[in-house]
Amino acid sequence: MNIDFSNPRKLALNNALLITALFLVLGMLHTFLFPAASGWWLIAGGGLVLFVFTNFLFRYTLEKFIYEKIRLIYKTIRNRKISKDNDKTSSYKGKTIETVYQEVAEWGETKSKEVEELKRMAKYRREFLGNVSHELKTPIFNIQGYVLTLLDGGLEDPSINKEYLLRTEKSINRMIAIVEDLETISQLESSELQLNLKKTDILALTREVMEFLEIKARKRNNNIYFGGNYEKPVYILADKERLRQVLINLIDNSIKYGNQENGSTKISFFDMDENILVEVTDNGNGINEADLPRIFERFYRTDKGRSREQGGSGLGLAIVKHIIEAHDQTIHVRSTQGVGTTFAFTMKKA
Repeated sequence: MNIDFSNPRKLALNNALLITALFLVLGMLHTFLFPAASGWWLIAGGGLVLFVFTNFLFRYTLEKFIYEKIRLIYKTIRNRKISKDNDKTSSYKGKTIETVYQEVAEWGETKSKEVEELKRMAKYRREFLGNVSHELKTPIFNIQGYVLTLLDGGLEDPSINKEYLLRTEKSINRMIAIVEDLETISQLESSELQLNLKKTDILALTREVMEFLEIKARKRNNNIYFGGNYEKPVYILADKERLRQVLINLIDNSIKYGNQENGSTKISFFDMDENILVEVTDNGNGINEADLPRIFERFYRTDKGRSREQGGSGLGLAIVKHIIEAHDQTIHVRSTQGVGTTFAFTMKKA
């Protein structure tokens, strides 16, 4: 007999039939061995009473003591899912044990993933707060040292006071840059910062950024140039000021980390059907392959000592990634140690 375990009524009926069948078989065997005139009628009547009683007993037990517990667990899970998905149509009625088990298993797996994600985010927040504390600590301690030196008599010494005040200003500017970059990331992540998308000539904007960074590039023996002969305007749909921020960050990084003796920064544009691909390439030492997956993380530095000497908030590439993704576009990095690094991002054509 194929017993159906998916429904309490069917399960009770099947169990009652099994017990009644066993009773009838034993009764018939007894009657056969010990014949009696009313034996068959007694067996039939007893079997009927036994069937009704066992069916009721099994059904009552299963529904009241077992399936009620299952139903309670299922309803709890469904209520949580309904409150999350706003689905008012689902109910326990008509559900089989297999269906309930599958939904409970899926719910458990989802909750397990949520717990893991919460743990990951908690770890990320701890690391982030530690990084913010560390980044702010350095300029604060520098400012404290400079001020104490000036208070201890350095203020009256012309050979010290101006230099220390300039160093103090530099540390203050670094703190301001960190705070402003943190505010920018917060706005981008919370979607509070609305992009002002307009038709923009990315070639003209890149030339402006190149001119803005020209003096800095010259001081570091870095040559910024286009990787092709671009004469006609290349129009894209973008927030001009945010895109300017992206270009400044990427080109400034290529100047900082390019070859220190004969550095170069090449900016190239490629037509990609609906998009324009922009590449910023330097000829620096390159980035270790193990560092590439984390290059866009907040405060992540591939060479921590050298990076802090170069200045900056440590948030530039994280901001770049957020801005590009806010445009529904992508950014990637490829690098070969000893050869250089290329950052490539796309922008939608206008």
